[in-house]
Amino acid sequence: MTDEILNKLLTGTIKLHELDKILGDSNKATKYRKKFLEIKLSVDLTNIGTYSIDFNTVVGRNCENTIGVTQIPLGVAGPLLVKGEYAKGEYYIPLATTEGALIASINRGCKAITLSGGARARVISDNMTRAPLFKLSSVVKAIDFINWINEHFEEIKHEAERTTRHGKLIGIEPFIAGNNVWLRFKFKTGDAMGMNMVTIATTQAVKYIEEHYPGVECIAISGNMCVDKKPCAVNFLLGRGKTVVAEAEISEDVLNKVLHTTAEAIHEVNVRKNLLGSARAVSLGFNAHIANIIAAIYIATGQDCAQIVESSMGITWTEVRGKSLYISVTLPSLEVGTVGGGTRLPTQREALRLLGCEGSGNPPGTNAIKLAEIIASAVLAGELNLLAVLATRQLAESHIRLGRGKKQQS
Repeated sequence: MTDEILNKLLTGTIKLHELDKILGDSNKATKYRKKFLEIKLSVDLTNIGTYSIDFNTVVGRNCENTIGVTQIPLGVAGPLLVKGEYAKGEYYIPLATTEGALIASINRGCKAITLSGGARARVISDNMTRAPLFKLSSVVKAIDFINWINEHFEEIKHEAERTTRHGKLIGIEPFIAGNNVWLRFKFKTGDAMGMNMVTIATTQAVKYIEEHYPGVECIAISGNMCVDKKPCAVNFLLGRGKTVVAEAEISEDVLNKVLHTTAEAIHEVNVRKNLLGSARAVSLGFNAHIANIIAAIYIATGQDCAQIVESSMGITWTEVRGKSLYISVTLPSLEVGTVGGGTRLPTQREALRLLGCEGSGNPPGTNAIKLAEIIASAVLAGELNLLAVLATRQLAESHIRLGRGKKQQS
């Protein structure tokens, strides 16, 4: 591939980001960029250059300056019996990870839950938010501004919804600090995670507000009260995306035969580790390893991986009920979708297909809720098993055997 294009790249006559436009084909542009780097840096990028993606469908939507792909091992856990409002049946959970023992851990939790009658899951709140920040001259004007917003909600709603077929503005929640006002717009977004949708819709609403309320200035369309891709109390309390609860009751027989422990032992670990330990650490989350499961499913299904930060905030709760164990997880801010973003990519679409969640639901919005119910149930499985492993002091042994590929020394 020592032709004119490559020579121009090497001499700096054309830039890497210009290739897609010059060649009119992002697949060719991807290969040229990879070859340029191999020559320029004297590296071999053979594996990065092995893929099944059509980059003409990726550039301009998912990625820029493409050179290939990064491959992550993909496994499944299950079957996991889920009894949700939309997720009903047994599911095999796709998990992309490089952490040995993780999938095996979730798999054992799936077995325990399924043998005990399954996980019940419900989405109790569903809204995506964007919070523009406005500057006014005084707190008096700030209060008057909020009153005006409340009085003109229907007009603002009409303007916002002009930009989208599926987005519905369901509320605007104000916050004040001095002469600054944040308006936390809350939208239903159908089967999309909806971040781009609500940003565009909120931008249109802000234009209307600035045109009709004299003296207000929008400082930023995102004022960090949304809150996107940061751990925060407001999402923990008020929710963002889907607020989901999954629960199960694990029988004494399953606790003994599958998890090799008791309800009392798991409950004590949960109270002292997840609740007291997290409180002592002032953690935004009271759980064992929710982020592990969220991250693996997000990568597998094409979710926005930066949103693992807030999506993995959660509470794991346990109760001893006779000889059985009640366990639940509450995820206040699970931000997921089945259309748009990375869900368009071929391997991610296939992972969603495994779950019966590919594309738009019928009616719209139901596939994203179904996915949220499945994810919460998988999180429950992961939490259950890790608590059992900790209760039986098997954590190090599991990682030696499955994380390092070594057999335990006798």
